[in-house]
Amino acid sequence: MRKIILYTFLFGTFVFPTASVAQQQEPEQVALDTKEFEDHLYESFKQKGIENYDKAIQELEKCQNLEPNNPLVWFELAKNYYFQKKYVDSYNYFEKVTQADPKNRWAWQGLYDICYDTKDYNKAITIVAKLIEFKEDYKEDLLSLYMTTQQYDKALTLINELNERFGVTDKHELYKAQILKDVKYQGSEKENLIAQIKKNPKEESNYIQLIYLYSQSNQEEKALEVAKQLEKEIPTSDWAQVSLFKFHINNQDGEKATKAMHIALSSTKIDSKIKHRILNEYLLFAKDKPLFEKDLDKAITYFDNDKEVKVAKEIGKFYHSKKTWDKAAKYYKMHLNTVSDDYETINLLAECYKEAQEYEALAKFSEEQSQLFPSQPDMYYYLGYAYNKLKNFKKAKESLETGLDFIVDNTKLEAAFYNQLIECYSGLGDAKKKEYYTNKQLEAQKTQKK
Repeated sequence: MRKIILYTFLFGTFVFPTASVAQQQEPEQVALDTKEFEDHLYESFKQKGIENYDKAIQELEKCQNLEPNNPLVWFELAKNYYFQKKYVDSYNYFEKVTQADPKNRWAWQGLYDICYDTKDYNKAITIVAKLIEFKEDYKEDLLSLYMTTQQYDKALTLINELNERFGVTDKHELYKAQILKDVKYQGSEKENLIAQIKKNPKEESNYIQLIYLYSQSNQEEKALEVAKQLEKEIPTSDWAQVSLFKFHINNQDGEKATKAMHIALSSTKIDSKIKHRILNEYLLFAKDKPLFEKDLDKAITYFDNDKEVKVAKEIGKFYHSKKTWDKAAKYYKMHLNTVSDDYETINLLAECYKEAQEYEALAKFSEEQSQLFPSQPDMYYYLGYAYNKLKNFKKAKESLETGLDFIVDNTKLEAAFYNQLIECYSGLGDAKKKEYYTNKQLEAQKTQKK
C-alpha cells in the first residue's frame, strides 16, 4: 500500500493497473501482475536513484511487458534515456505520454529539455507554446528562443506585452536595444511607444526611448516635440533637457541652452556619452562668446570622475587646434591639476607658452618639468628656448647641451636644438661654437630630408 500511495503522489495522472487488464484477467491474476509490476517499477526507481540507468530501463521494460500502454512507464523510460543522452528514444517516449495525456506538463517539459539540449530551438518554440498553457512564466523562455532564432519581430511584440503586464526589466531592455539597432524594427517600436505615452503620460522611460529613436533616425523635430511633451507632463525630468538643449543651441539661445546643459550634465540618469555630446556642442557654441566661458569651466567639473575621457585636456586640444594659446593653456593646466604626470599635456602646455611668447612662464614651467622628467629632451629644449629669448645665454647653453644627450633617433628635434645653440653661442660671442653647431644643423637637416 505504501508504494501505491507514493506513486500516486508523484504521478497523480497515472493509474495502474489498467482497466483493460483488469477486465481480461481473473482477480487473483490481476493481484499477481500488479505486485510484479510494482516490484519492477520500484526497482527501476531505485536504480535510477543510483544512476544505474541501464538497469532501470531493463526493469521498466519488464513493466512495459506487463502493461504496454501505461504512460507512467513511458515517462520513466523517457527520463532514463534522457539521463543517458539518448535523446531520440527519450523524445519518442515523452511524446507518447503527451499523446496519451496532453495535460501532462512534465512530459512537455521533457520534450523542451531535449530540444534545448540538442539546440533544436525552432521545435522548442512550438513546445514552449504548449507549456505556456500551464504556466505563463514560460513566456520568458519563449522570448529567449525568439532572440536565439533571430525572430526579432515576434520578440519585440512579446517584450512589449511582458513590459506592459509585468513591468520593464533590464533583460528586456537589453534585448530591445539589440533589436532596435536594425532600423527596420524601429517603426513599429515608435508606434508602440506613442501608444504607451497616450496610455500612461507620466511614464518617463517611454518618452526617453522615443526621443532616442527619433534622434537615431535624424528626426530631430519629432524628438523635440516629444521632449517638450515630456517637459510638460513631467517638469522635473532631466531627459527633457537633452533635446531642449539641442533646440536652444540651434536657436542660439545661450541662456536657455546653458540652463538645460547644467541640468543634463548634473543628472545621474543620463548616459555619459550623451553628456559628452552636449559638452562638445556647447564648446562649439561658446568658443567665441566670453560670456559663457565660466559656464564651460563649470561644465568640466561634472566630468571630474570620468576615467574614459579627460574633458579639460580635450577642450585644451580644441583651442590648441584653433591656435587660441591662452585658452588652450588654461584647460591644460586645469587637467594637470588632477593628472600631474600626463607628459603629453605637459608638452602641449609648454608649446602654448612658447607660441604665446610667455617666456618667463615657459622657463619656469620647463625647468620644473625637466627635474620631474630628467631624461625627456623636450623640456630642455623649451628651457633653452626660453632662456635664449630672455637673453640668458649661459643658462640656455647648459640646458640645451644637457638635453642634446637624451635625443634618440629624432633628427627634427636635434635640428631644433642646434638652431637654439647657434642662437645661444651667437649671443655669447663664441663664433667657433656657433660655426660648429651650424654645421651640425646642416647635417641634421640633410638626414631629415632623406
